[in-house]
This record gives sequence, structure tokens and C-alpha cells, in this order.
Amino acid sequence: MTTLAIKTPAAKALAAILAATALTLSASAASAATRAEKGEARLAKMIEGRVAGDPVSCIATMSGSRLKVIDHVGIAYDAGRTIYVARADRPQSLDGFDTLVIERSGSQLCKQDMIRTVDLNAGFTTGIVFLGDFVPYTRPEAG
Repeated sequence: MTTLAIKTPAAKALAAILAATALTLSASAASAATRAEKGEARLAKMIEGRVAGDPVSCIATMSGSRLKVIDHVGIAYDAGRTIYVARADRPQSLDGFDTLVIERSGSQLCKQDMIRTVDLNAGFTTGIVFLGDFVPYTRPEAG
């Protein structure tokens, strides 16, 4: 087994920087996982007691205020008895610091529509997100 001896001050400083960088990256990855877990828990609470239906490519959206971003997961549209959920291809781009700018190709919201995330404070594009199919989660009728 070979061991390295760090002898020069510059080498010691470089080793310290590399160690700090590794710790920072590790903490960042853990933080991202935690945000994704929180997003998944929020989604689970939203669709609790509902039954998943067959996925659809497009949905009619009457009000933009019913469209919710689920951090690090995707988007959900509350249509009353049914909540439509579309997961993002790059869910890490979705968080509470950005707003969505949706470039629709028609009157409905579709999975092929391009969605830009825009920083709320600075106003610049922070990412582009594409969605998967919309899965409807419907509350069963009572009785």
C-alpha cells in the first residue's frame, strides 16, 4: 500500500480545499435529495385517497391559479375531483425560487409544451423543463 505524504504548504492548502469541496458537494447532494423527498411527500398528501387513472398527453386548464409546482418533482393541476400530475424530465429545476413560463402549442397544456423556469428576482431563465404524461388522480364518488 502506498501512502502520500503532503509536505509543502501549497500541497497542504490544496488538500484542504479539495476536502472542503468534497464536503460541500456531499451536503448539496443531500440537500437536493431532501427537497425531492419533501416534494414527493407533498404530492402524496395531495393525491391521498384518490385513484390513479390512465395517463393523458394534454389537459384542459381553466385557471392558471390551479397549477401548482411541486418542488423537485413536477406540476399538479387541481381540476376539482381530479388532480392531474405530470413529472418533470429534470425535476431539480423546479423550486419555489422560480416561476414557470409555459409556451403552449395549443389551447390545452400538453406534455410537449416547453416550460421555462424564470428567476423571480432577476427575471432571467434558469432552466427548461419538459413534462411527462399527466396522470389523473380522481377522488372516488361517495356511496
